[in-house]
Amino acid sequence: MSDRETLDFTDPMQRPRFTGLATFFRLPYREDFEADPPQIGVCGVPYDGGVTNRPGPRHGPREVRNQSSLMRRVNQATGVNPFDAAKVADIGDAWIRKPYELEGAHKEIEDYFARVKAAGTRALACGGDHSVSLPILRALAKDGAPLGMIHIDAHADTGDDYGGSRFHHGAPFKVAVDEGLLDPKKVVQIGIRGSLYQADMWKFSFESGMRVMMMEEVEERGWRACIEEAREIVGQTPIYVSFDIDSLDPSLAPGTGTPEAGGITMREAQGMIRRLAGLDIRGADTVEVSPPFDVGGITALNGATVMYELLCVMAAG
Repeated sequence: MSDRETLDFTDPMQRPRFTGLATFFRLPYREDFEADPPQIGVCGVPYDGGVTNRPGPRHGPREVRNQSSLMRRVNQATGVNPFDAAKVADIGDAWIRKPYELEGAHKEIEDYFARVKAAGTRALACGGDHSVSLPILRALAKDGAPLGMIHIDAHADTGDDYGGSRFHHGAPFKVAVDEGLLDPKKVVQIGIRGSLYQADMWKFSFESGMRVMMMEEVEERGWRACIEEAREIVGQTPIYVSFDIDSLDPSLAPGTGTPEAGGITMREAQGMIRRLAGLDIRGADTVEVSPPFDVGGITALNGATVMYELLCVMAAG
């Protein structure tokens, strides 16, 4: 039987992967998503006005879209075909009209995700720097109970004022707790490591009741035990999942603004995400892919792979 007899070339997912315009996972592109809302909307947030050092994540969504063309339909490890399990579309970008006004830019992002929520669509977002998680949470948790969160990162991102602003990529989750968007006792942070400005830099995480799993604990206990405990902590609470690409070791993710040596591997990341199956995930993001610092597209490819694993879990749930 020939390829032409076995493949449906009217389906972009079955055409050669180097053809066509780059959308997330070669999905249909629908900026007018409200007319026929998908169950899951994959979108970009090309904004990096909240970085404190190396810029570039504004270019992340475009390059992750490009690398995501390498993803096929079926997750060989789990058997999930997310494109059959749920109605999924690339719903464009939450692009910013006034990017030099940080708080105004966050309001634009919040308004975009409020549209997504109002359409009954769950968002899987690609940043952008980690500050974009705050306006997404503002949209998702508005007028409702605070969410729980599973957060995989090298940094706890629960700092405060830096350079005269609280709204940078090192503080979104403290602000989210302060605003009642997150329940800190239902927040788990995994893989935290690296040097600090002060010894108590992430004290808010500990004092507020977040479960912080330092990288040394992940190594000693093993990622399986850590993610099982995380599942127990969040239970059936509606949660948000946030994956910072700098949680990976810099050998696997050189293209990021704040790399930290001694990170997790992609096998560990994939395993942890797969074990989120069955949780009540209301939205998710992958952030901090910075193509200008990337080598051979490896960071963007790993970002696309993380998004694919998240999509599989969200679609199967």
